Amino acid sequence: MTANGWLQIAVFFLVILALTKPLGIFMEKLFEGRGTRLDPLLRPIERGIYRFCGIREDREQRWTEYAISLLVFSAVTLLVTYLIQRLQGWLPLNPQGLGTAHAAQGAAAMTPDLAFNTAVSFTTNTNWQSYVPETTMSYLTQMLALATHNFFSAAAGIAVAIALVRGFARHSAEAIGNFWVDLVRATVYVLLPLSVAGALLLVSQGVIQNFHGYTAATTLEGGAQTIAQGPVASQEAVKMLGTNGGGFFNANSAHPFENPTPLSNLLETLFIFLIPAGLTYTFGRMVKDTRQGWALFAAMSVLFFAGVLVTYASEQAGNPMLAGLGVQSQASASQPGGNMEGKEARFGIPASALFAVVTTDASCGAVNSMHDSFTPLGGLVPLINIELGEVIFGGVGAGLYGMLMFAILAVFIAGLMVGRTPEYLGKKIEQKEVKMVMLAVLTLAASILLFSGAGAIIQFAKNSWVNPPGPAVANLNNGGPHGLSEILYAYSSGTGNNGSAFAGLNANTPWFNTTIAVAMWVGRFLMIIPLLAVAGSLARKKVVPASAGTLPTHGSLFVGLLVAVVVIVGALTFFPALALGPLVEHLLMQQHKLFSMVMFGWWS
Repeated sequence: MTANGWLQIAVFFLVILALTKPLGIFMEKLFEGRGTRLDPLLRPIERGIYRFCGIREDREQRWTEYAISLLVFSAVTLLVTYLIQRLQGWLPLNPQGLGTAHAAQGAAAMTPDLAFNTAVSFTTNTNWQSYVPETTMSYLTQMLALATHNFFSAAAGIAVAIALVRGFARHSAEAIGNFWVDLVRATVYVLLPLSVAGALLLVSQGVIQNFHGYTAATTLEGGAQTIAQGPVASQEAVKMLGTNGGGFFNANSAHPFENPTPLSNLLETLFIFLIPAGLTYTFGRMVKDTRQGWALFAAMSVLFFAGVLVTYASEQAGNPMLAGLGVQSQASASQPGGNMEGKEARFGIPASALFAVVTTDASCGAVNSMHDSFTPLGGLVPLINIELGEVIFGGVGAGLYGMLMFAILAVFIAGLMVGRTPEYLGKKIEQKEVKMVMLAVLTLAASILLFSGAGAIIQFAKNSWVNPPGPAVANLNNGGPHGLSEILYAYSSGTGNNGSAFAGLNANTPWFNTTIAVAMWVGRFLMIIPLLAVAGSLARKKVVPASAGTLPTHGSLFVGLLVAVVVIVGALTFFPALALGPLVEHLLMQQHKLFSMVMFGWWS
């Protein structure tokens, strides 16, 4: 590891720290209805949307109404997205004729299972892509079906987080806000202005934005090459700001048209954490104690730096089987230059390690390097970041409500240790809240582990609905524990609504498309609905005055307890699976063991 590498990481974090408070103040004013500096420009647009959609701005909803509104909106937009994909061959803005009989050779058709998987993926803010975008999706599909979901799903996540915060902030109240109002405000005031500014910044760095057809070029060797183009910058900005992650190109943020310079790389990394970090300060302002927001920020920061340290160190050390190569001594214990496989030379190891940690701390899924090519421990960190619930700043809204879920668990455990009824922000945490939180925690774990187990062992008979027939693991490019990690990562990414992949798994089959789609839906809504129930329960409670036995939730003791609960819950739940995957792969790598393509077999 180098001083330059740590300087890049420090600059990134300091910029996030500097932007957290001003953005947090803006969002608190916005969602509390106290007016913002953007009102003269955007308030007429907001009112026009309310009039057009028949939304009553002054009417608030109980948690059940809030949840139903979210589910109905998500279901309708999912159906529209599915239909656009299936009909894209007959729709405009399709210069390559994708989805038609005139499509170029190699273009993929939107089969029912792939269209379903993609519709669920973008509806749930996952943006898992089992296809090559530039040979599968028309410009209209990219913009109307996918980019719009980058706004809608992100705004829905922010809305749910704000609703949960209202549950803590209000007392003796039946309502937790209006989903439609929160959705509109998050879109119009937060995501749209930031996306416009972000897109212009990216264009200044060379990210393309056009509607040209693909360019046929001749290489220096005389070969033919097709250069894909399209409206990239507009989608790139919101995919990062909304922690969506789906790329316009298959190479995602490793593609020079999506991420051409070191500055664009820094900007895209900053965009991922910007809103989640700001929401921690919004939380503190709304509960009338900014120390509470900073405590959550501190806990997230501790986990962030731990992940960066492990990933950066592992990638810089590289593969011990390649130690001693080049000009270094044969006694060298490290791979010269570190592990550069799957990484862009223009970014190097520090920026690649930072990007991998940030994108999986948040539910983003964008990548500027291939996680499948990371060392076992380097790949372990992105995997466990997702399995911890992506609460380390996390997705827009999702990170805050996920960390508040663990905060409830932390004060519950602390209450058990001292023999008192647990309290958080003056609200007693009782049976109903703990049951709802545990339902969310166990549902996520069950989805990841059950689907991963089934994917690793299930066999399909000939002429079954899976094509080609045979075991699901036949779609892996790697054997041994790394192959297991690829399956585990796929379902972790789907359930965690992340969208990144180890990329060694061919997931574009009916089995994986369907089961990962179910995992994405479960991971999104079977976490949100219990937490909205918690919000409704807390909002009805009265504030209990602090006593000598109340655990302060704004100091270092609580930060340490919160970090411990996040890590322990994740470790106890997923350690057996991780031990069979990246951990055993790391130990065997240290013994210079290699793996054949025989599934789960190895040879030295």
